[in-house]
Amino acid sequence: MNSRIAKLLQAPSIILLFLWMIVPLGMTLYFSVVRYNLLSPGPLEFDGFSNYAFFITDSAFLPALINTLILVGSILIITVVMGLALALLINRPFFGRGIVRVMMISPFFIMPTVNALIWKNMLMNPVYGIFSVIAIAFGAEPIDWLSEMPLLSIIIMVSWQWTPFALLIFITSLQSQDTEQQEAAQLDGASSWAIFKYLTLPHLARPIAVVIMIQTIFHLSIFAEIFVTTGGGPGYDSTNLAFLIFSQALLQFDVGVASAGGVIAIILANIVAFFLIRAVGKNLMVQS
Repeated sequence: MNSRIAKLLQAPSIILLFLWMIVPLGMTLYFSVVRYNLLSPGPLEFDGFSNYAFFITDSAFLPALINTLILVGSILIITVVMGLALALLINRPFFGRGIVRVMMISPFFIMPTVNALIWKNMLMNPVYGIFSVIAIAFGAEPIDWLSEMPLLSIIIMVSWQWTPFALLIFITSLQSQDTEQQEAAQLDGASSWAIFKYLTLPHLARPIAVVIMIQTIFHLSIFAEIFVTTGGGPGYDSTNLAFLIFSQALLQFDVGVASAGGVIAIILANIVAFFLIRAVGKNLMVQS
């Protein structure tokens, strides 16, 4: 009787999960093996793996894949290093620390589209952006960031928004660190670097692993910043897999090829997540 009641209570969640995840995934798999172009109406014909072959052999695929890996790797390095440095900095008591913490965390709650517009119009604009004004004030030539360094511009935008996430995780972990060990190490003459290397950094091993895993999964699908600022250009200089799939689906109206690209992106994300979860699991076992 109790098992029936438990199954009955679980049924709504299972049905919702099925409708929300399994059905769209099944439709994506189906569309990826049929010839489905919105500009060519007609009955859907089975096309095998032609859509996958077309997507992989597309001239934009390799640049998009490389850009995706560069984006993820660069943003992870910047956010982890900056988040850790800021967490160590504001973990010390000082006047107005609460206000400073709130201000540093607030960028994470800005929508990606708004974040992109702020950087595009207020900071990186080559005519009236703040960076251009500063460059002119020092007698330098203004830089058109989005045209000359599009991928670096995207990295800066996303890193600015996601560094507070790493900061929030690290500062929470630092507050749970045993201060008696640090005080004992200081009394024994240990330097600040030694305390950080042998006490603080091992204590932050789990949070660092979690930050890397969560951010990697999210950064594999960066889209809004690219769409609002560079449009994937110039050429394919800032095109990643997510934007390439969007281009196939809504700019070239090829739903079949876009679905195949979506499946490839899912496979890539699962491969990355698999190795990250294993790394996190090993880290947790070592720590425990």
